[in-house]
Amino acid sequence: MTQPLLPPDVLGRMVASDPGRPRLTWYDDEPGPTSGERIELSARVLANWVAKAANLLQDDADAGPGTTVGIDLPAHWRALYWALATWSVGATVVVGDGAREADVLVTDSPAAAADHGGDAVLVSLPALARSHPQAGAAPGAVDEARELSTHGDRFSPMSDPEAGDVALAVDGHDTAYGDVVVAVDGWGGSPRVALDGPLDRVLRDALAAWAADGSVVLVRGGRADLQDRFASEGVTADARRMA
Repeated sequence: MTQPLLPPDVLGRMVASDPGRPRLTWYDDEPGPTSGERIELSARVLANWVAKAANLLQDDADAGPGTTVGIDLPAHWRALYWALATWSVGATVVVGDGAREADVLVTDSPAAAADHGGDAVLVSLPALARSHPQAGAAPGAVDEARELSTHGDRFSPMSDPEAGDVALAVDGHDTAYGDVVVAVDGWGGSPRVALDGPLDRVLRDALAAWAADGSVVLVRGGRADLQDRFASEGVTADARRMA
């Protein structure tokens, strides 16, 4: 029987296949301080972000199989590397209503970080942030922008997840590690897939694209006509239209 492809394997295969090719491209059209941002991460750079976040989770929060990590972030490029980091340590990604009740909370809300009773990571969404401007409102939370860079660029898990362990929990619905990476008919090989929220759908679609040796273009904001952008990015599939 063929072994299922697990999320940590997806990242490793991308790095082995072509470490320099862009795998995650981010556009922010949301009004606010990050409007107009474009970020592009190769497999190598994405793996570096994931390794640092995974080391933080494992070393500082003792996260591993059985730990729940709530990702209380928009469908953002930072949410993707935190999800991959959570899967790298073998823990469960929790999104939706239950995220703030998880053992570890990754959030951009100082109030949520301050109210959380366990380990909390306060995330700054701007790409060039060096510290969170409201970090003082969440005493005890890790200021990701300030502290993530201090963690190692390589990651070795203390424990690996089993295929039956819960990988993704969304509003009471659990998906096992062995079931969360699913091929999408019609995308073909090495697809370039346009994505937007909600976060749980973005995570599933990103895994599907990456498992097919592809890449994703993640967008946020209210722009209706993105065809010129998608054409310039070489998008071959638009998952934003999928239910």
